[in-house]
Amino acid sequence: MDLRDFCLLTALIACLRLDSAIAQELIYTIREELPENVPIGNIPKDLNISHINAATGTSASLVYRLVSKAGDAPLVKVSSTTGEIFTTSNRIDREKLCAGASYADENECFFELEVVILPNDFFRLIKIKIIVKDTNDNAPMFPSPVINISIPENTLINSRFPIPSATDPDTGFNSVQHYELLNGQSVFGLDIVETPEGEKWPQLIVQQNLDREQKDTYVMKIKVEDGGTPQKSSTAILQVTVSDVNDNRPVFKESQVEVHIPENAPVGTSVIQLHATDADIGSNAEIRYIFGAQVAPATKRFFALNNTTGLITVQRSLDREETAIHKVTVLASDGSSTPARATVTINVTDVNDNPPNIDLRYIISPINGTVYLSEKDPVNTKIALITVSDKDTDVNGKVICFIEREVPFHLKAVYDNQYLLETSSLLDYEGTKEFSFKIVASDSGKPSLNQTALVRVKLEDENDNPPIFSQPVIELSVAENNRRGLYLTTISATDEDSGKNADIVYQLGPNASFFDLDRKTGVLTASRVFDREEQERFIFTVTARDNGTPPLQSQAAVIVTVLDENDNSPKFTHNHFQFFVSENLPKYSTVGVITVTDADAGENKAVTLSILNDNENFVLDPYSGVIKSNVSFDREQQSSYTFDVKAVDGGQPPRSSTAKVTINVMDVNDNSPVVIYPPSNTSFKLVPLSAIPGSVVAEVFAVDIDTGMNAELKYTIVSGNNKGLFRIDPVTGNITLEEKPTPNDVGLHRLVVNISDLGYPKSLHTLVLVFLYVNDTAGNASYIYDLIRRTMETPLDRNIGDSSQPYQNEDYLTIMIAIVAGAMVVIVVIFVTVLVRCRHASRFKAAQRSKQGAEWMSPNQENKQNKKKKRKKRKSPKSSLLNFVTIEESKPDDAVHEPINGTISLPAELEEQSIGRFDWGTAPPTTFKPNSPDLAKHYKSASPQSAFHLKPDTPVSVKKHHVIQELPLDNTFVGGCDTLSKRSSTSSDHFSASECSSQGGFKTKGPLHTRQKICWFKVVAKADGYSWMRCTPHQ
Repeated sequence: MDLRDFCLLTALIACLRLDSAIAQELIYTIREELPENVPIGNIPKDLNISHINAATGTSASLVYRLVSKAGDAPLVKVSSTTGEIFTTSNRIDREKLCAGASYADENECFFELEVVILPNDFFRLIKIKIIVKDTNDNAPMFPSPVINISIPENTLINSRFPIPSATDPDTGFNSVQHYELLNGQSVFGLDIVETPEGEKWPQLIVQQNLDREQKDTYVMKIKVEDGGTPQKSSTAILQVTVSDVNDNRPVFKESQVEVHIPENAPVGTSVIQLHATDADIGSNAEIRYIFGAQVAPATKRFFALNNTTGLITVQRSLDREETAIHKVTVLASDGSSTPARATVTINVTDVNDNPPNIDLRYIISPINGTVYLSEKDPVNTKIALITVSDKDTDVNGKVICFIEREVPFHLKAVYDNQYLLETSSLLDYEGTKEFSFKIVASDSGKPSLNQTALVRVKLEDENDNPPIFSQPVIELSVAENNRRGLYLTTISATDEDSGKNADIVYQLGPNASFFDLDRKTGVLTASRVFDREEQERFIFTVTARDNGTPPLQSQAAVIVTVLDENDNSPKFTHNHFQFFVSENLPKYSTVGVITVTDADAGENKAVTLSILNDNENFVLDPYSGVIKSNVSFDREQQSSYTFDVKAVDGGQPPRSSTAKVTINVMDVNDNSPVVIYPPSNTSFKLVPLSAIPGSVVAEVFAVDIDTGMNAELKYTIVSGNNKGLFRIDPVTGNITLEEKPTPNDVGLHRLVVNISDLGYPKSLHTLVLVFLYVNDTAGNASYIYDLIRRTMETPLDRNIGDSSQPYQNEDYLTIMIAIVAGAMVVIVVIFVTVLVRCRHASRFKAAQRSKQGAEWMSPNQENKQNKKKKRKKRKSPKSSLLNFVTIEESKPDDAVHEPINGTISLPAELEEQSIGRFDWGTAPPTTFKPNSPDLAKHYKSASPQSAFHLKPDTPVSVKKHHVIQELPLDNTFVGGCDTLSKRSSTSSDHFSASECSSQGGFKTKGPLHTRQKICWFKVVAKADGYSWMRCTPHQ
């Protein structure tokens, strides 16, 4: 077996496989000659086909379609919706439908048709066989209207002579059933002989002796009838001729002969040699062979009979497919009335001389021979029903069917000789628009014959491809301040479909109000003027939609970036910038930031700042806008600065703008109150004994050149009013009597008044001495001034009249001094004794605490030099008096047990009788800066205690400390290292050049005219845990 045979065998096996799921058969029986629209059957009912989709449960609309060949006149029709089968106007004629065939069974006449059920998901192929039942629509007919029979005159009675039988196209009971001889004249009778094939042959019976000399011709009628209802019949003239006597009839050796001859036998081929004998002699023995009357004319055309020899030959090409069996009746006659009869059955054997036949009937009706499919049709879409046949038989008639080349179609076998042509894959119009292929049917003969049928399929475009943009994101740039209608770009999309499915229209999406888009050409233009500062970027979509049904669309993003032009000047956030800075701010400190914006971009946005008119007081960073001071601020000298700032961008041409800047210097509490009244520390007021309580006896008035709360002043008496005789108004500074003075109150009273501001976070203060002389008169002013000078030896925290009446006379003073001196001697002896006993026990503890005490008492040495330098810048009026107090420290052998001595130096100016006045004209407009000394930092408010406030158990340092206090005016007395102000004593002013000495002494720098006194300091233990150092004059 070669490769071709193997392939053919494989295809044949595939063709024999039937799909029972889609191939079903129905058989209907009808009568011929039915009128139109007679129902034959109902396909869904007869096959029990459900219209419900088993998968989804929904009702499906099935379509029933009759598969017919183009040009055929269908004998039946099928309702596409109900599946009912009806007859058509084309009458079904059984005799025409089954012409030339002799059927023993009337059920053997039928025709077949195919019905398909669509759609593809419900596809079924129904093969319908319609058996046509015979109707008695034809009358039986004799071969000739006149039948001639010759009978010898010596024929014996009851001899039989055959009469040509009548034929009826109908079958069964509707065919020939009865013969009747009419007008037999009692000489002849009629008998019917039925052959094995069911044929009825009439025979004429001789019932009387014949005499040719008396009568040589008899004319009668013979009638034939069928068995149908209504019955049909016909007649023929039977003419009998009485002939002369011939005693013996010919006899065939075989009365039934069957032969086989191939259909391709050439003309002249001998089929069979018939041989008959006759016992007579002479002319009566001469036999002549002829075809019987029953031989069909068609058979006589194919075969020739030699009348003399009885040889049957082929006189015309045979075709088994046209007639496979020929039955020939041959008569052998010697001239007598009774010829011999022989039946020859000629079987034409098959030769592979017929190629297969392809019957292509389209399920989808073609247009001009071309089937049109949609590209969206699913796989296994049925196109045509192909029936292959071969007129040959056996192996020669076995046909295989296949498609000649590779296409997206295949053949699916549904019956032995039928195939469905259907799609094998999804179709794509854009890939291949048209298919042309051949279907080949090949038989299995040797050699094999084949037949082809050409199938043309064109695809109809479906809108299955949306438009595609060449770029999914389209980016454009356009300069601002454009003209309206400016061309931007052409947006283009392509569609692989064709026709209207490829016609594209363009449409703008939302957020595209600044643009116009031509729907046909895709030209994008600007419909408005762009302003980059309002909107720098536009993002919108463009939709491309085709005109298919339904339409498909796609979108592309369009990003339009507006390019900047220098059309905006720099803009300050404020037309007038105001900054507030504290005075005493160091040089080069940041005082503010200028904020400027430019709505442009890039270089057009790069802004450079500059100061227009400032005298170099400030430095401006041209890029960051930071303003730094080039001076140290002093609000008292200048409270605000104003200048203009210019901003220039980097565009071409550049744009600029200006703004005003004002820097306001905020006040810092850096100025202590300045006493205006009393005009001098040595002045006094007379308080007569007759003064009534509530009367104003003295006034204190001071000013503070700071502002706000820093300039609000408060007056308090911190010392010298132990009897509560006087009261000072904290706001006005007026000193009034609290009670009427008595003779015990006569004398000099020294009030220490603290004037403090309400500054934050630290209050500054100034001390002033107010001398009140209680007496009826002040006749001896020199005496009073001498008393005032003496009071300078009394610490400020002690009342000058604690021991006795206030300096009434010199004797009284002398007595008091003697008493005090004696008491001091006793105290010193006791104190020394105690110190000696406690030296050894306290030495270790004192050594551990000495360092801590020294550090607590020592201010910042590093700032001292700076403060001194700054102090030189201040110019005091000539009339001002600088008082310097120096504390000098003696160095005993033992720092713990030995007393501390020092000297109090009183300025010589205090001894002068003249009273200085405050000169407003010569006073500087601004006096004190952060480096000015805090004149009240060592005072504790409302505390009459000694000048030094030490923490518990703080060891006394042996170092020497200097206190330098600058008294701003000659009428202001400022104590260094005083603890009258508790708040100030707990803080440290690093701007002050003052230092506190642990010994509590005072030292005056500069040219001094002083008297020296020795002052001993003793440590007094207090119940509150603090240690106080008091100074006692050394005798």
